[in-house]
Formats: sequence, structure tokens, C-alpha cells
Amino acid sequence: MKKRWILQTKPGDFRGIAERYGISPVTARCMVNRGICGEEEMDTYLKGGLEKLHSPWLFADMDQAVQIIMEHKTGCGAIASDFDCDGIFSAYILKKGFETCGIESQIFTPDRIEEGYGLNRRIVDEAVAEKAAFLITCDNGIAALEEVRYAREQGLSVIVTDHHEVQKELPEADAVVDPKREDCFYPFKGLCGAGVAFQLISALYEKMGISLEKREELLEYVAIATVADVMELQGENRVLVKAGLRKLVGTRNVGLRALLDVQGLSGRDIKAYHIGFVLGPCFNAAGRINTVEKAFALLKETDSGKALELAEELKEINETRKQMTEEATREAFELLEQGGKTEKSVYILHLPGCHESLVGIVAGRIKEVYHHPVIVFTSVGEGLVKGSGRSIESYHMFEGLMACSDLMVRFGGHRMAAGMTLRLEDLPELERRLNENAQLRTEDFLPVLDIDVPLPVGHVSEKLIADLEVLEPFGCGNPKPVFAEQHFRILRAARRGKRANVLTMKVANEAGTTIDAICFDDIDGFEKLVCQEWGAEELERLYAGKENAVDLGLAYYPSVNEYGGFRTLQIVVTDFCRIRRKTDIAALDAEEKEKRAGR
Repeated sequence: MKKRWILQTKPGDFRGIAERYGISPVTARCMVNRGICGEEEMDTYLKGGLEKLHSPWLFADMDQAVQIIMEHKTGCGAIASDFDCDGIFSAYILKKGFETCGIESQIFTPDRIEEGYGLNRRIVDEAVAEKAAFLITCDNGIAALEEVRYAREQGLSVIVTDHHEVQKELPEADAVVDPKREDCFYPFKGLCGAGVAFQLISALYEKMGISLEKREELLEYVAIATVADVMELQGENRVLVKAGLRKLVGTRNVGLRALLDVQGLSGRDIKAYHIGFVLGPCFNAAGRINTVEKAFALLKETDSGKALELAEELKEINETRKQMTEEATREAFELLEQGGKTEKSVYILHLPGCHESLVGIVAGRIKEVYHHPVIVFTSVGEGLVKGSGRSIESYHMFEGLMACSDLMVRFGGHRMAAGMTLRLEDLPELERRLNENAQLRTEDFLPVLDIDVPLPVGHVSEKLIADLEVLEPFGCGNPKPVFAEQHFRILRAARRGKRANVLTMKVANEAGTTIDAICFDDIDGFEKLVCQEWGAEELERLYAGKENAVDLGLAYYPSVNEYGGFRTLQIVVTDFCRIRRKTDIAALDAEEKEKRAGR
């Protein structure tokens, strides 16, 4: 997909910053481009530890929540969790924290297919039957008004811990700990459910005189949940994930060690990427297409042999999920293109046979290709459809759905994603209203690629690559730096991989510097651009390693390729374009920057 290249031009004393922190001016500029400007912010970003976390007592109702737990510490707590990665690890953090405090607890989860998301009456009834003294939700509960009311009617003290947006009113719980509350003065609003649970346990440890160092045992679980739930890796999330990744490398959890082993990650430096694309999906898949109990069983297992069996099982479940997702995605693209829906601002698709746990993934795939807000629905019986949506930066999906709340049986979410249930007969009306009220412009559907530095590849070195690592962990809200240079000749190229979805190249810039390049995204788009601009014959010459007329601008990230005992520099290509005039990249996007500044 074509992207708008915009050079970041945030001002800063890059040489001064570089000298102060022992980093390169290029790395300093990348940091400033991410909005890290003041000395305190830079200290936190580069060196921040748990001491940079805000006091958990700043949360609204944290006093009440801890008091309720203390009053019932001789009883049993019921933890009402959810079936996604954040729900799994939120619950596990609470359970492990309660164990440290000598408090018994039991985890209860909804059945995704039969019951759907969040707290329900069956969970409440089972908690009462187990003689629970209090019920605490995690990663859910903020929208469970009736269920919370029912739980209190059954004599349970109820604590809601959540991170989702508050809808019309707060649930009538004894305590509601959610940074999204309007009257919550906790400064950082971007925690996931596991982050909120971690802070509650921190407050509980402090109240009970337990060393706060003990909470470090929980950091790896917070890190997995934060990355897997695609939270922005800024502020406290960055602190938690950095610390959690260090813990994860040497984890004492037998189940996690087994999963690292079966995924070929044992002994390796674990990055946020590995959580987002390898570990997290295994836990999510258990809750999506099997049973979330498999995930909890792995985390609780202490026998290494049994843990390996469970880890293999979770890996297989995820492979099945991948195959089901590919089939549903193909169907979605066919429906979208054949149904004439690509002319609309907000895409609404109904896939009656799609497994309901996959609709969000399918929506995300479509959004990545078309860069439109997308909601994918599937039929769930009794005339109802269940959907999951993924949005773009310029469209607040939760607010859009709030304006249609009269159509919803239930819904929840935030700016970039949402889940909902409604009647099938109301789907056309939802589509009409969302599109009528979207107020999106043509340029909103063209994704932006922010360029950090126009850097000639002659400046790429192992020292620079090592220096850039201080900016990790990379992910949502803290992307990998993107560099760019104009006018590359393609000396040779080849499509590789089982599905021919990897493009390898040898390229040369105008100064004559050659370097290996690899591209994992939109290879078909690359070929289409070459054919459109220079002709099919030039594409053939390019693949034949012959001299050709192709002249491309490349956006890239530098890396080291290790193969056969050798280390070679390469660039990972993020995007490509034709630059028709010899000018600095900054001039290409001057008009676009003005538009963004005035938005």
C-alpha cells in the first residue's frame, strides 16, 4: 500500500544529548522524534526502573480495594478473569500475589462461545458456591453493571480492576480501580489489565509489609500481557516491559521455560517482537479456539516433562488458529472486494461461519491492507451477531460506537479497537450510521510512514546498530527507527521463502555504496510499482541480475545478518517509492507536514 513519507523535524540539541547519555546523535534524534524531550523523560526512557512507577495509591478506590482484601484475607477470593492474553496474565498476577500474602483464591473464566466476554452470573454463582468472600475482576468488569449488581446481591464484596473505557456509568462495586475513570488521578492512563493488577498487588504488599522487591517476580507476566494486548510502549508500560523482558530470559516459571523451548527461544535474547508474534499468540489461541484452562495449566505446571507436553499443545492450537484465520481472511477480502464496500469509510463485514474468536484478527488484517476502520461480525445464534473492530489513528472507534449504543446488546473497547454484540437486523443501520458520522477524509486512508533520519547507507555500521538498541523495546507507541535514502539501483533481486514472500536484494546508492537488503512486506506492491513506472521488462532484468532502469527510494532499518558463522550488514526495507526529482526527502512532505500541524 502506498504510504505518505514524512520526515520528522522535531528540534533538539542532538549532539548535547548524545554526549550526556553516551549515544550517537542519530539515536538521540530518534528519541526526540518519539516525544522524549525533557531530561527527566530521557532518564526514564533510557534508564528508568521500577522506581519510576507512580504510587498505586493514586488510583481511585485503591484504598477501598486493598481494605476489602485485607478484611477477607482469611477467606477465599474469586478472580473473575477473561480468555485473552491480558485476562490470563492479569488473573495469574493476582493469584500469585495473593499466594504471597497468604490469601487463597480461585480463577473463574467465561466460556468464549457460550457466554462471551467478561463477568457473568454463572461465574458469580460458582464463586458463591465455593464460599468466596470477595470477587475481583481483572481486564473486565467496567461494563458489567448488571453482573456486579447481582454479585453484591449474593453477598459478595466486589472489586473491579480494569483498563477499558468507562461507558455511561461505573458499576456499583465496592471498589472500581480503572485509570480511565474521570475521577482517577493516577497519571499514567495506558496500563493494560495486567498493569493495573500489578499495581494493586504492589499496594497490597506495601500494606502487608511485604518487600516491594517481591513484586519483581510478577514482571514477566506484565510484560507478556502489555505487548500481547498491543499497549503503547511508552511511560510506565516501557518501564514494565523492559524489566519484564529481562526477567523472562531467566524465568523460573516452568511452563514459560517450556514454551520458550518448544518455540526455539531458549537461551536467546527475548524481544517484544517474540512476545507479540510467538509467545502471546499461543496464550491467545488457547482462549480463542480451545479452552483458556490450557493456558493456566501451563503457567501453574511445576513438572518440566508435563510442561513441555502442554507447551507443545498450545503451539499446535496456535497453528490451527493460524490456518483458520487464513481461510476466514480470504473469505473477508472476497466479500469486501465483490460487495463494493471499499467505497465506504468504515468497513462492516458479516462472515456467518467465521469462528467468533477470529473476527478481530481478520479485521486487523483488512485494516492493514486498506487502512480503513473495520468491524467484522459473525453469527452467534438467536438472531445475534458478534463483532470485533480495529481502527486507524484518525478514527475513534469507541466514540463512534457510543453514538450507536442504542443498537448494542453489549459493547466495549477504546480508540483503536472494540468488541460488540447486536441483533443481525440492526447491522445495516449500524453500517449506515457509522459511515454517515465518520467524517473521514481521503488522506486519512493513506497510512503515514514517519522517517526519523535521511541516512545514507554508508553510515550504517555495527556500532550504530548496537547504539540503536537502547531505544528498545520496540512496538506500539515506540516503533523501530526508520531511515531513508533516495535513488538506489537494484543490482540483483530474488523472491525467497516457501510462499515466495521474502524479497532479497543487493542495492547501491548514488555514492556507490552497496549493501544487502531484505523486504518482508508487500512484495507484490514492489513488483507492481516497478512495472507501472519502468515496465515489466525492467522487472525481469532486475530479477535476472542485469543492469536495469529501476531507481527507488528506500525506507529501512539497519541490522546484522548472521549466517554460516559470518556477520554482514543489511537493511530491512520498510517501504519503497519512486522519487522523481533530486531533492531532499524533507521537501517531499512539506505540504503534508503543514496539513498535520493544522489538523
